[in-house]
Amino acid sequence: MMNKFFCAAAAFAVMTSAAPAQDDDPFLWLEAVEGEKALDWVREQNARSLEVLENDPRFEPMYEEALSVLTSDERLALGQIHNGHVYNFWQDDEHKRGLWRRASVESYRSGEPAWETVLDVDTLAAEEDRNWIRGSVVCLSPEYVHCMVELSDGGKDAGYWREFNTEEKAFVEGGFALDEAKSSVEWLDSDTLLIGTDRGEGSLTSSGYPRTVMRLERGGTVADAPVIFQGEETDVSSDARVEHEDGKTHVFVSRGVTFFESEYYYQDEQGGFNKLPLPLNADFQGVLDGRAVFFLREDWPYEGETYAQGNVVAYDLGAGVVETVFEAADNQSVEDVEIGKTNIVIQYLEDVSGAAVRVTRSKKGDWKAKSIALPENGVVSLVSAGGGTDDAMFSFESLTSPDSLYYVTAKNKVEKIAETPAFYDATGVVVEQRFATSADGTKVPYYIMGLDSVLKEGNAPTVQYGYGGFLVPILPYYYDDPSRPQHGALAGLMWVKRGGVLVLSNIRGGSEYGSRWHQAALKENRQRAYDDFIAISEDLIETGVTRPEKLGAIGRSNGGLLMGAMLTQRPDLYSAIDIGVPLFDMKRYNKLLAGASWMGEYGNPDIPEEWAYISEYSPYQNLKADQPYPKVLFYTSTKDDRVHPGHARKAAAKMEDLGYDFFYYENIEGGHGGTANQEQLAHRTALEWAYFARQLMGEAQ
Repeated sequence: MMNKFFCAAAAFAVMTSAAPAQDDDPFLWLEAVEGEKALDWVREQNARSLEVLENDPRFEPMYEEALSVLTSDERLALGQIHNGHVYNFWQDDEHKRGLWRRASVESYRSGEPAWETVLDVDTLAAEEDRNWIRGSVVCLSPEYVHCMVELSDGGKDAGYWREFNTEEKAFVEGGFALDEAKSSVEWLDSDTLLIGTDRGEGSLTSSGYPRTVMRLERGGTVADAPVIFQGEETDVSSDARVEHEDGKTHVFVSRGVTFFESEYYYQDEQGGFNKLPLPLNADFQGVLDGRAVFFLREDWPYEGETYAQGNVVAYDLGAGVVETVFEAADNQSVEDVEIGKTNIVIQYLEDVSGAAVRVTRSKKGDWKAKSIALPENGVVSLVSAGGGTDDAMFSFESLTSPDSLYYVTAKNKVEKIAETPAFYDATGVVVEQRFATSADGTKVPYYIMGLDSVLKEGNAPTVQYGYGGFLVPILPYYYDDPSRPQHGALAGLMWVKRGGVLVLSNIRGGSEYGSRWHQAALKENRQRAYDDFIAISEDLIETGVTRPEKLGAIGRSNGGLLMGAMLTQRPDLYSAIDIGVPLFDMKRYNKLLAGASWMGEYGNPDIPEEWAYISEYSPYQNLKADQPYPKVLFYTSTKDDRVHPGHARKAAAKMEDLGYDFFYYENIEGGHGGTANQEQLAHRTALEWAYFARQLMGEAQ
């Protein structure tokens, strides 16, 4: 997806037991992640809450329903093309940790892929007696033989990296290896890596990410690896990116000034790095024909021309000339850019509906876009492009339409090669796009899903999902790994078919209408995202879809912060709020794990002027006694080393101290996703929908 390299800060974090105390918070002891007292409290809360939720008569059927979807062999096996093969990572009930496998492009395209196992993570974990969860894989292009595979302990962001050979289908004895850290890895050649990792004092930024880029030669050590680039301690990170093109190697480094702002450097023939004249709000996408391709998230005045926010441009690395590759309309938002062998494939949104084009450069330097004929009115995802070919693969889905996979040739011939059978009977289920008017007059779209009969009758138990941050659009997925409760297959089976209504909120903070939609809710304007969510809730009530006694809300991570704001600002609107792996204490968020990297989104609470507006919505500080709070559900993970579990723990403890009842569940493993395998995900998904059923439909008879 967009920004997958330089702004991948959310994929890194630093595990600490707790930040130094800075106030008189009586619940700071819960920030001790593995502290005995804190874990005793967690176990007590888990036992109390699970006793109720797991014994609800609806829980077990919901668990079986979720598991049937999450482990189905009939899910689409999505993969990426590399050197004549399609590589896929697969989990099911027999392979809980997963198989990394491949099939020839020919067999995959036939719809009956002949899979060959490359790495069995379950077998590896058993042999080494470790709780291995596979993370990222980085391979040397275009051969895709020399790879670095990341393995984490229980799903943490921190990982161990090992060299792996795809021809031998084995780890390389005596090969490259990195100890547990939040590392970045790139192949320069078969005997050289460019890495960023923790090697002691001065090697990390204040956000806990790699500050330096090092050159690690085969046989060398991390301790002795020379530094080729170093950013500032106050930066978010410094990362390398290597692009191989027709025998030429292009080396880039990004200095992440904030979570969204980066400086880009290009290595010259003498080994030095020269700063490129791109604006800070630009995302590097790759190289084609000696031109670095960027997506612009702000206007770029350059040599007498202004290149508009939201466009894709190509910067000639030799001549310094800029060309516009793709110009987005006001109702469009570029979501993914992939570089093929001779052209570029772009996936974008148009009024929150997916579409795609292939863009080719003529000999005269003009870029021509040709639409790819994919289904409309749903989610279009770019599954694979590049890998030594101009062929591409896309998936299409909607809340009621199961995933279909399309193979697109270099000449844009579209062929459906696979589709998922329906995981639930969508007969009578309708999906509509509606608009609510926010407090400042902005029209905010949302999707509503329910049985036609239920929507016509009105006054239905309704769950409203939202996120509103970090350029993340909320789309009507049928199924997407890792699947979430609001995805169509799970929500349709577990909620809508039981008479519930699902709502997806396209509030500001995401990228539904490009960078401007995101920037409208940054820092001092954060309240706009919350106003948008409230406006949709009020619209649902005013139009008779539901009423406060039957309205629930759900969100996780930044969406968990959104839920905390709803709890403290408008508890009168909701009878259930599901708050997952949340940010909650915004006074201390920048001192916990990866929090400092998000100050570009929220602001710095240590600056009085910025804390003034953060304090207005920070849920932890705004919890009060004698409020009409619903009985909320908190969930988190002990091993979440991105958003500190202390946020959820302290929120629950403070609510308990104020006299409120609540549900709380903390998985002991699972990282920021909250789960480490499909069984755990099915369990938590069933807990969430059983919770909503209890709160909004009443106790089962």
